[in-house]
Amino acid sequence: MFETLTAAPPDKILNLSVLYKADPRPEKMDLGVGVYKDSSGATVIMKAVREAEKRLYDSQSTKTYVGMGGDEGFNKGMLKMVFGDGADLSRVFACQTAGGSGALRTIADLLKRAKPDATVWLSDPTWANHAPILKAANLPTATYPYFDAASGSVKFDAMLEGLKAAKAGDIILLHGCCHNPTGANLNLAQWAKVVDFLVERNLFPFVDLAYQGFGDGLEEDCAPVRLLAGKVPEMAVATSCSKNFSVYRDRVGAVILLGKDAESVKIAGSQALTVTRVLYSMPPDHAAAAVRIILEDDDLRANWKAELEDMRLRMLNLRKGFAEALRRQSNSDRFDFIADHRGMFSRLGITEAQVDRLRDEYGIYMVGDSRFNVAGLKEDRLEELAKAVVSVL
Repeated sequence: MFETLTAAPPDKILNLSVLYKADPRPEKMDLGVGVYKDSSGATVIMKAVREAEKRLYDSQSTKTYVGMGGDEGFNKGMLKMVFGDGADLSRVFACQTAGGSGALRTIADLLKRAKPDATVWLSDPTWANHAPILKAANLPTATYPYFDAASGSVKFDAMLEGLKAAKAGDIILLHGCCHNPTGANLNLAQWAKVVDFLVERNLFPFVDLAYQGFGDGLEEDCAPVRLLAGKVPEMAVATSCSKNFSVYRDRVGAVILLGKDAESVKIAGSQALTVTRVLYSMPPDHAAAAVRIILEDDDLRANWKAELEDMRLRMLNLRKGFAEALRRQSNSDRFDFIADHRGMFSRLGITEAQVDRLRDEYGIYMVGDSRFNVAGLKEDRLEELAKAVVSVL
């Protein structure tokens, strides 16, 4: 049986971790895999999460299944977090999933059932796992222009022009905030134009909201989704708690669907649950229960928000510091865009050969397209890193 198979190529991003761990150099620097790290380089458990886990341990009396939809308190909490406390949720469905990737795959399979001939349009570039997930769901894909590497900004006019090729009923995958891998985001005025464009051309928005709270703030990062919800008849949102609750290995996210009316979204939700049934049957409960405990407790929620805000501000300071160091070392404004971007990632805009040199000569690990994890930067090594980058230009 297995003799018919050939070895799968290694995941380019995850393989960096393997190479990094095998590197004996003490001065090596890991800017590859997208997990938040504190100033010591550790991915710690957030204080509110630790307390919620203690309460869960003391109160949990069974390990039986919660159900295909997951923890209902978690689902309600996620809806409030994305749409706000006063939102009308009569046209909305939510279910817990196995991570943000589980949410993406569930939505992809659901959309294949709903509109089998639709094409999903992805930004160029986009997260490396978007296309494989959509391919696994047998959805055709196309790309629209998005990032201008020369300026480090969004090619907004080219984006709208490129999307004119989409036919009515096609699906447009949008990064809700903190674009991965570039960190370059639309401003609210541009989002408003995108929303009008989607409505005018009958295009379906599919939003990947993996980094809420890592960009401009917990509420601010949801402004685009709320703008969409106020105008489009239907949409899908994939959310993740991996980053903003730092529960990576526990795998919790959510599918959120907005329908034309209560009945249509109820039907769509029932189909989404049958998708999860064949993907993994029941979602894991631990992290969802911990997140629910946090969101339902005023003190824990306040503590979590404060810690999340500290993480966000630290990344902003690292961006500013690294951009300033690069300006000093290069004697140019070539890298100033890094300070303007948001989220965990930006692209340096250097070649793959130059990225290889950074790894081989300096022990600096980043993805081949020059995407680096901002949270992996060290405050006391920004000048050293900038000097190494300039040396390979």
